[in-house]
Amino acid sequence: MAYDKFTTLTSSAVPMPIENVDTDQIIPARFLKATERTGFGDNLFRDWRYNKDESPKPDFVLNNPIYQGKILVGGKNFGSGSSREHAAWALYDYGFRCVVSSFFADIFKNNAINVGLLPVTVSAEFLDKIFKAIEQDPDAQLEVSLPNQTITILATGEQESFVISDYKKHNLLNGYDDIDYLRAMKEEIGAFAEQSMY
Repeated sequence: MAYDKFTTLTSSAVPMPIENVDTDQIIPARFLKATERTGFGDNLFRDWRYNKDESPKPDFVLNNPIYQGKILVGGKNFGSGSSREHAAWALYDYGFRCVVSSFFADIFKNNAINVGLLPVTVSAEFLDKIFKAIEQDPDAQLEVSLPNQTITILATGEQESFVISDYKKHNLLNGYDDIDYLRAMKEEIGAFAEQSMY
């Protein structure tokens, strides 16, 4: 199994209402030397989180202890820029399991799903409601249901649906990456190959 199965996630959220967050901001290029998926969380938003002397920047949201949770709520056009999959690795390794935005760059969106990080696209209006709910209560709970393809602000009951392909949904529900999906079909593939020989 490539990563944890994703079914329904109920969690508080970390608000980052910044538009056009690109992959170089998510994980700076100087930290891309490793090929394993672990350890990238330490350098997530590195230049935004830390000063040059390695001291934490107190005004950055990840350094604010009142905001916790497995959901990151970002501004419009999250994950733009280069196609580095390390950006998704860093978010997952840090502990996020879902990112919410009103628009994602396509390559980032696919990279995220491939490592078990669910990108949820909502309307600009619903995104604003989420930010307001967190502003009113930093511990406001969101419920993200992959089986139902819905995201709900539990305090108000407001809900919106999101779109995901059946293939990607199947993989997330089972904790599969693309290779795991093929491995799970090993018997079917073998049977098809055997039939094709005759």
